Formats: sequence, structure tokens, C-alpha cells
Amino acid sequence: MSRGSKAKYTEKQKRKAKHIEESYKDKGVSEDEAAARAWATVNKHSGGGERSGGSGRRTSLSEKYRARQDSAKQAVAAKKGRSSRGSLEDKKKEQLLQEARKRNIRGRSTMRKQELITALKKIS
Repeated sequence: MSRGSKAKYTEKQKRKAKHIEESYKDKGVSEDEAAARAWATVNKHSGGGERSGGSGRRTSLSEKYRARQDSAKQAVAAKKGRSSRGSLEDKKKEQLLQEARKRNIRGRSTMRKQELITALKKIS
């Protein structure tokens, strides 16, 4: 069974979790595992309970929207057999900077997005 109180969740979130749980049960997943997966999915999509005081209040609606969009893009890419990481051009500058930092590219902090892409392509 899923842990914790569900009092901070909206009725819509509860219905969504119930529907997802039933879907997993139909596929033969155990009841406990189905409930855990259902609530994990609801949390991923909405950021947690959205009533006053819920954990979803820390994440702005626009951030939630962008996270859902990114997740959907990754799912489509995976379904089509492309890398889940995506191409360098699809990444945001902050993500490119992190990648450049991992690869220890000099002068990365002053580079524009296209320069970061070029530098990362040279190394890989």
C-alpha cells in the first residue's frame, strides 16, 4: 500500500491515481506495487499534493508544465528509438554548461549556446 496521508491531494489527483492503479492491476501487477506506481506517477505529473501546504506548492505551475513537456518529449524519443538524452540542440544552455563542466571544457562560462554545442561535439 502507498505510504503517507493523501489528504493534501485533490479529488482529481485521487481519481487519476485510482485509474492508474486499476490499469496496473489489469496488467497483473500486485496490488501494493500498483498503488505505489500510481501515486509515483501522480507525483511526477503534478509535483505532489496541491492543496494548501502540500509539497506541490514549492514548484511553480510553469515549472511543472515544463517538466511534463520535457518528460513527454523524452517518452516520444524513447518510443522512436532515439537517445533519451536528446540531441545537444534540444538541450537548454544550463544543461549544456553542466555537460561542458563535466568534460572540463575551458572558457565554457563565456560561451554562447551554439559555441557550447560546437565544443561538446568536438570532444565526443
